[in-house]
Amino acid sequence: MGQSYRVEFPGYDGSMLAARLDEPVFEPRAWALFAHCFTCSKDIYAAREITAALVEQGIGVLRFDFTGLGHSEGDFSNTNFSSNVQDLVAAAGWLEKRHGGPQLLIGHSLGGAAVVVATHEIPQVKAVATIGAPSDAAHVIHSIRTYVEEIETEGEAEVELDGRPFRLKRQFLEDVRGAKVTGAAAALKRPLLVLHAPLDETVGIENATGLFVAARHPKSFISLDKADHLLTSQADARRAGTMIAAWAEPYIYEAGVAMPAQETGGTRDVFVRETGRGKYENAIVIGDFVGIADEPVDVGGGGKGADPYEYLAAGLGACTSMTLRMYAERKGWPLDRVSVSITRTRDYPDDCEHCEEGRKIDVFHRAITIEGALDADQRARMMDIADKCPVHQTLEAGARVQTVENPMKST
Repeated sequence: MGQSYRVEFPGYDGSMLAARLDEPVFEPRAWALFAHCFTCSKDIYAAREITAALVEQGIGVLRFDFTGLGHSEGDFSNTNFSSNVQDLVAAAGWLEKRHGGPQLLIGHSLGGAAVVVATHEIPQVKAVATIGAPSDAAHVIHSIRTYVEEIETEGEAEVELDGRPFRLKRQFLEDVRGAKVTGAAAALKRPLLVLHAPLDETVGIENATGLFVAARHPKSFISLDKADHLLTSQADARRAGTMIAAWAEPYIYEAGVAMPAQETGGTRDVFVRETGRGKYENAIVIGDFVGIADEPVDVGGGGKGADPYEYLAAGLGACTSMTLRMYAERKGWPLDRVSVSITRTRDYPDDCEHCEEGRKIDVFHRAITIEGALDADQRARMMDIADKCPVHQTLEAGARVQTVENPMKST
């Protein structure tokens, strides 16, 4: 949810790296830098969904294509694990210059090993998270094992990975064999979160053990249950992003910009903006609350959130519950819990003084459940008080909407 921009900056050898900057609709609480998996790109499904989950939690994210991959310039055959690390350092420098970040580094698969090593050259980083990362960068050789002899003998070879051709040179093998990932983890001096799927067939769970044992506290491990290595399930990818944000909170937010403070009185502005992730999907920001509005799939939406009328019904239900709670507390009545169910229909009015004759109106059917040891008179009074709910009264009386065009702010 938020805004997404295409950006670029020079990588380790001066080649321009293609990147995407994703921001929340409000000022980011902190910034994260995301490193993708071996031969993948910034636009791989897991990267996009994890980024979306982080942005929903108020974290801005920079994700980029390593040299020679995706939309970035450069010759992939001249790159290696060390060059990936230096690309990360370059990306962090760009992000620091423009936004003061990153406070959080996140790496997927070989990108996870790279962020562990790169952290030592990025002083502003406060926390590191790895997803399905190998504890030894040389683990990647397993995926090209049928080509290793040719690369060693001929100096280079064209390999096929996931149906795509890549040219690798002997220096790539030498470089990953010399990488000291667990040593970097041991000297990290930052909180580390290791996320791994026990059923990962690409990078075995023993790699998570290697990283976790090598690292010093504070360190945490989260099992991704039945997820695959590439997190191809939206639920798995979103869960990973949400858990990273929750875990990182005590470490990174103090270094970022706080979300808008809640006002102590009166009403707060409600801010709504298209997320760009769906035809009708919008972010809703009210103080430090963030929600999603969307339309159902059957009318062209993504079904990712409540539709506008459902939010209106939710407002009526919440107002009803709060009004009854306030009244019961003032009276000292033993009210345990209030539940409100709202159903909206359109019908011809029977008793509406302001309604146009012969024209249907919206009717909100409200069913209230009152739990607690209240007697019959108290329950009857509570039902009367429900009609005193301010949102109820606004809907019954009608309201006016005054509209002006808001000048676009420069970004």
